[in-house]
Amino acid sequence: MATFEDPDGARFERDVIRSPGAVGVVPLLYEDGVPTIVFVRQYRGPLDRYVLEIPAGMRDVPGEPPETTATRELMEEAGLAPGHLEYLTHYFTSAGMTDSVLHLYLATDLTTAARDVHGPEEAHMDVVRLPLHEAVEMVVRGEINDAKTVIGLLLVDRRLGDAAT
Repeated sequence: MATFEDPDGARFERDVIRSPGAVGVVPLLYEDGVPTIVFVRQYRGPLDRYVLEIPAGMRDVPGEPPETTATRELMEEAGLAPGHLEYLTHYFTSAGMTDSVLHLYLATDLTTAARDVHGPEEAHMDVVRLPLHEAVEMVVRGEINDAKTVIGLLLVDRRLGDAAT
């Protein structure tokens, strides 16, 4: 529980989840010239289902820059190391209940790296590759609905579309 003061000076209380924040990484590679995204499909206990999402993780190493966390998480979850990591954006995951900020990156020039899974979610995780256009259509149809994944896919799709014009 935390106490706040609104713009008029009135005090109020809210339950707040404090978080070190997180990172998400959109791994982009080209297969036969087709932009392809590498996802992880993992079980999410709170939803009691498997979710298709981009590699991501908590910023749980004190003082670690978000770029370093992003690289580490990409290697751990997808077994890929980025040759190039580009900042896309950051956003507030749920401003009404947490101070968590998620930093999103685009990873390119990918090379194979050793996976280092942690916890039951990652132990049962699958790595999945989908063409970007197919993944965006899945977003539109409501088949991909993880927030970081939706935001990352749409930003990368826009970036590649803008680069083509």
